[in-house]
Amino acid sequence: MKLLSQEETKRICDRVMSFTKADECIVSLSGSRTGNIRYARNNVSTAGLVENTQLAVQVAFGKKQGTVTLNEFDDKSLQKAVRTAEDLARLAPENPEFMPAVAKQAYKGSDTYSKKTAAIDPEFRAQTAAYSIEASRKNKLVAAGFFTDSTSFSAIANSNGVFGYQEETGVDFTCTVRTEDGRGSGWVKRSATDVGRFDAREASDVAIEKALRSVDAKALEPGRYTVILEPAATSDLIGFMLSGFDARRADEGRSFLSKKGGGTRMGEKLFDHQVNIWSDPWDKDVAVLPWDGGTMLPRERMNMIKDGRVASLDYSLFWAKKQGVRAIGAPGNMIMGGTSKSTQELIANTKKGVLVTRTWYIRMVDPQSVLLTGLTRDGTFYIENGKIKHPIKNFRFNESPVTMLNNIEEIGKPVVIAGDESQYSLLIPPMKVRDFNFTSLSDAV
Repeated sequence: MKLLSQEETKRICDRVMSFTKADECIVSLSGSRTGNIRYARNNVSTAGLVENTQLAVQVAFGKKQGTVTLNEFDDKSLQKAVRTAEDLARLAPENPEFMPAVAKQAYKGSDTYSKKTAAIDPEFRAQTAAYSIEASRKNKLVAAGFFTDSTSFSAIANSNGVFGYQEETGVDFTCTVRTEDGRGSGWVKRSATDVGRFDAREASDVAIEKALRSVDAKALEPGRYTVILEPAATSDLIGFMLSGFDARRADEGRSFLSKKGGGTRMGEKLFDHQVNIWSDPWDKDVAVLPWDGGTMLPRERMNMIKDGRVASLDYSLFWAKKQGVRAIGAPGNMIMGGTSKSTQELIANTKKGVLVTRTWYIRMVDPQSVLLTGLTRDGTFYIENGKIKHPIKNFRFNESPVTMLNNIEEIGKPVVIAGDESQYSLLIPPMKVRDFNFTSLSDAV
């Protein structure tokens, strides 16, 4: 399937808006081509290519809205979709939080596209899986993994003159490697816009090494430990925290940033002074679309945490108007500042501690403090005198990312991680944290 060009999407959007008699019209048009290969037990199990294009039409009469989606773009189909959306809008109740479509905007393009990634073919996917499988077999290990590559476009338009178009690419790779007897397990995850920054050999070797080193894990008494959290171990924990930066949740008392009795903790120092988190749609490593798809407002570089202090909150159009502040597009990425130190250097600087490869099966315990519970997995190790001494059994933990980011001792070099519990693309460092709360042991590897 040929992905639509800027000219083609503009023509379709203009045709849609020419057909409507509603007070306003909003159009979103997107398409993608996603290739994948999956393997398990050292054998490829599935491979394929999924293509899709979709158009969403939203119209409004006053505060009454109707939306239709379709994937046919001839005039007859477009007219039918517009009529249906108009009929739905007339039948719908008024939306008490309705906000009119934004005025014409200017978008500064971001570097979200790579020709190398767009050129990935079945042979490349097969070679990615082949190295992981062959290297695992040589080490008498069993590998399972999933590699995906995507090329896509996004276009937005409205009846006030808004139009934006951009292409995106990306690759994502996860691999779990286990010993044949199931006593050792290693895992790795890699994400990138440009496949030139992805090395299947390097990634697979990380999982293989962890699997070999994690055999014969010893039990360590639960308690509070200094831990070195690899970026994948931290990303999901922080992902749960980011929703708390929604201004409405904070104002309504539903966030860790809410004050008892009213108000927010905006400007307060809640984290270690080393913690700096910001959003930047033009970052070279995690560039994202320069507009927020929900509001069509431009994104901006925005500090979320500055030197440990809460620096900004996210405002929807409705809540910004209600509170009398300027609304900007919701961030699409999250970048945490770090240093040039590697994970190995953090380990070398640790007298006693625990290295955590990843966390999983995370659940919220208390939204007001962002207290989470979850498990470590796929490579947990005991550190003594700056070296990994031996593997240890996995733990269940009860910990808040707010507390965790207030207990930082050292931060490493940020790497790209696609967060599972967050809508953001993440650039996040490994970090050494004191007093991390392990509450019980787990028999899982």
